Amino acid sequence: MLNRALSIRSQNRSSTGTTTSTPSQHHRKPFSFPSLRSPTFTQPDLSKRLTRLLKSSSSLTSHHESAAKERLSIATQLSEWGEATQDDSISDISDKIGVLLSEIGEQEDNYAHALDDARAALKVIRNTERSVQPTREGKKKIGDEIAKLKSREPQSTKLVVLEQELVRAEAEGLVAEAQLSNVTRQKLKEAYQAEFLATIERADKQIILARHGLRLLELLDDTPVVPGDVKPAYPHAGQARQILNDAEDDLRDWRPSGLLGEEEDSKVSGSGAAVPQVDKGKEVDRGSMTETVVNVGNGTAAAN
Repeated sequence: MLNRALSIRSQNRSSTGTTTSTPSQHHRKPFSFPSLRSPTFTQPDLSKRLTRLLKSSSSLTSHHESAAKERLSIATQLSEWGEATQDDSISDISDKIGVLLSEIGEQEDNYAHALDDARAALKVIRNTERSVQPTREGKKKIGDEIAKLKSREPQSTKLVVLEQELVRAEAEGLVAEAQLSNVTRQKLKEAYQAEFLATIERADKQIILARHGLRLLELLDDTPVVPGDVKPAYPHAGQARQILNDAEDDLRDWRPSGLLGEEEDSKVSGSGAAVPQVDKGKEVDRGSMTETVVNVGNGTAAAN
């Protein structure tokens, strides 16, 4: 779940009092010389298009990971700015909003990992295409040799040998093509089921967090004050903490119910795609969100 306190302040403070953010280490790609060259130059023709697609998908995943890191950085900066205002209400609300923003970033990071998992399924298709390419080329090469030999030496005894090789190559080709077709259908379905389910989860959870963020803002009194007036005391610290708790509960209780009909759900689950099971008894009542108060911490850390 959230794996963070009700405040994002002082999480990564060093002994000098400065704050450092620790970027996510997930999916760090090791440096290698082959990575400096475009892989499409050395790919068989059959797999070139999918290789380009995979390269673009890798770039997309990196962008989402970067967006997640930026979210966390912005959340931390907002919290520290609010603390520096020395206004109790701004300090508390900005810190709690920072917690929600950092969790939105966490959902972005989870989505990036799901994209990478979906990309792995497409790699299986690409690898199968690579394995089929030599079979196609071998069959074509034998066919060309037969055509040339027939035009030059139609009575050559080598024709019989080549025609037997062509029969074997065609048989191997039928097996390889059938395997490619089966793998392509299975892994294409698996890859984009995973991506679409991850997209829905990311959207639903970010909506949950955004709605609770709006509720936090309602606790901030923006009534104009006359110069010289004493600012009223901030009375909503408890409510703000509860809003974070409610947000955490909503994230924990989230289920992908209603995405598919029961029959389609069972088909998707049976296909091997990673589909979370629906718990009908734990659906979140979205309509009640504006009437209850909310909290995003892990429930074990002390509030700031």
